[in-house]
Amino acid sequence: MSQSYTVTAVAVVVVATVLVGGFGLRISRTTSDFYVASRTVRPGLNAAAISGEYLSAASFLGIAGLLLLHGPDMLWYPVGYTAGYLVLLIFVAAPLRRSGAYTLPDFAEGRLESRPARRVVSALVVGAGWLYLVPQLQGAGLTLEILTGAPNWFGAVLVALVVVVAVAAGGMRSITFVQAFQYWLKLTALLVPAIFLLLAWQGDGRPPIDFDLTEMSSRADHPMYATYGLIVSTFLGTMGLPHVVVRFYTSPNGRAARRTTVGVLALIGGFYLLPPVYGALGRLYAPALDLGTDADAAVLLLPDLVIGGTAGDLLGALVAGGAFAAFLSTASGLTMAVAGVLTQDVLPSRGVRHFRLATLLAILVPLGGSLLVSGMPVADAVVMAFAVSASSFCPLLVLGIWWRRLTPPGAIAGLLLGGGSALVAIVITVSGAVRSGWPHALLAWPAVWSVPVGFLAMILVSLATRSRIPSGTKAAMTRFHLPEALVPGARGGPR
Repeated sequence: MSQSYTVTAVAVVVVATVLVGGFGLRISRTTSDFYVASRTVRPGLNAAAISGEYLSAASFLGIAGLLLLHGPDMLWYPVGYTAGYLVLLIFVAAPLRRSGAYTLPDFAEGRLESRPARRVVSALVVGAGWLYLVPQLQGAGLTLEILTGAPNWFGAVLVALVVVVAVAAGGMRSITFVQAFQYWLKLTALLVPAIFLLLAWQGDGRPPIDFDLTEMSSRADHPMYATYGLIVSTFLGTMGLPHVVVRFYTSPNGRAARRTTVGVLALIGGFYLLPPVYGALGRLYAPALDLGTDADAAVLLLPDLVIGGTAGDLLGALVAGGAFAAFLSTASGLTMAVAGVLTQDVLPSRGVRHFRLATLLAILVPLGGSLLVSGMPVADAVVMAFAVSASSFCPLLVLGIWWRRLTPPGAIAGLLLGGGSALVAIVITVSGAVRSGWPHALLAWPAVWSVPVGFLAMILVSLATRSRIPSGTKAAMTRFHLPEALVPGARGGPR
């Protein structure tokens, strides 16, 4: 593939991101603009922005790579990533918006009236955000290394620099426009080449695609358990991802939050029809043996392998631009969420200047991690962040919104035992201390046991500490479940 086309495509995406972010900067005037875009983002724009930041390196590159290596069972990834929003729509979207919080720690403190609970949630938000950022930066490094020969670290550093500029410049208001733009760019970058690839496949006589599972590399010692771990992580983890949750605080009201979620289901559902096309064609034109551990690169290489010539170079450059947009959009949302928590709970002041300092801190740690850890498929790395979210924030949100008896000690116990155990399991997995057998499977896919641990710990400890039920529970539950117009003093309701 011509490097000049790829470099041009990536440069265009970077410049467009900075320019669109600059537009957001022009209308970001208040602290509320920086944190939640003054809660004025309409459902259509918000749905595109959520889809833009949610469709990460795992969606753009990882699903196709895993399908190429391991076959149709990997279709659980796009199913899980999409179905998670259905769970979010049913249980969380509208009540979360009505909570009036800025961040997940705000929600925890407001619902539980507990500073210790807030601090635990803050630590887990930062940990999950950093865990999710690492594969985005690694994917950027892989993309530029494969397509241009640049050092592996260069792509990660470039994404980090662009994200710092975009987020620090205009905050949430700026990032909203950037991510909405990047969703449509990513969709175009996969859809247009996919059409030409399918036409080329048809022109070759539609050769059969071999999905003989006996010849595919083994993904896990216990594949059925791994599949259940994937399903639990993705179905329940979406609702607690910090960069997704913060987006619902930007909706004008609960009804708009629900409409936003329906829009997201449609947008990401349409997008996820495309990566399996690349995975299937990659099985035919770029066998797993040729790619080795870099199966994530299948999406990037297919246009050149199948079509070739100038057309293949141009289509490959379009894919590369879309991939880079995937890294930028998700990294921007995660950095925004982590920076918001650092500003409110770590730094001594909550002003815009300290938010910009927090933005730098939010990206530097995962940047270092991405340079030290390598070799893990990006989709698997992302599911690890989902596992932490499903084990901690899912119990907190579901019980905090729907169960009146939740107490601060119960919430803290569930967060530490559920989310903490999942995080420890993932650290052990990444370190390589356990490499095979049931111990490895249990640690690499912890959601099957860590989610029940989180829920049970919250319920049992709360029942044992009934005297600690917050005094404002009744008012909080009323605010969560009644439309704003019926809640005196709520935003949009009578005062």
